Amino acid sequence: MVPRSEPSTRDRILIAAATMVSEDPGARLSVRAVAARAGVSTGSLRHFFPTQRALIDEVAAGITGLFASADVIEDTTVPAEDRLLACMQQVLAATGAGEQARHAWRHTLETYVGSEPSADAIDTYLAFSAAGLRRTEHWLDVLEREGVLPPGDNAQRAAYLNVVLDGLAIARALPTDAARIRSETDTLRYAISMLFLPHPHRRGASACEADL
Repeated sequence: MVPRSEPSTRDRILIAAATMVSEDPGARLSVRAVAARAGVSTGSLRHFFPTQRALIDEVAAGITGLFASADVIEDTTVPAEDRLLACMQQVLAATGAGEQARHAWRHTLETYVGSEPSADAIDTYLAFSAAGLRRTEHWLDVLEREGVLPPGDNAQRAAYLNVVLDGLAIARALPTDAARIRSETDTLRYAISMLFLPHPHRRGASACEADL
């Protein structure tokens, strides 16, 4: 039996910070608090993450990266639109449904809407939002480099897809039926299809297409 290796100091720090965020989205990821949770010195933490911002950004990137496998978007044996659909479905699956989704949204609303969020809560939210956008933009960059996605503003298109994901994630917390669950995939497919339209600058293109 191969012995399990212990997490490195850097991994212990990231695990501790990610756990704190999962327990409380508005948690203050201060150097002292995260170091104590990880069981390391503040000096060790600053060796890997010189600033609180660097730590938050790394945690956000790591957590959002868990929601969709990088292998999916890079599998060229699968049609581009199907790959993008699979990535978005992985993200939605991580939000859960029913009571799990309601718990997540209650926690989010209490942290960011129910009262004035703290500066730390805002920083954490913005870091996760930016990481989510970078993840979606990466998917589009991969497809554009392959030549299967028409050239365009991938930052803007990623924002569009993330709004769709947010809306569907909220819908998962609301009362639903089999028809709505089936329509989720149809909604994703329609949203994705908008990105694969011919070049927006062709004659007769609508203003809406040009914005995507």
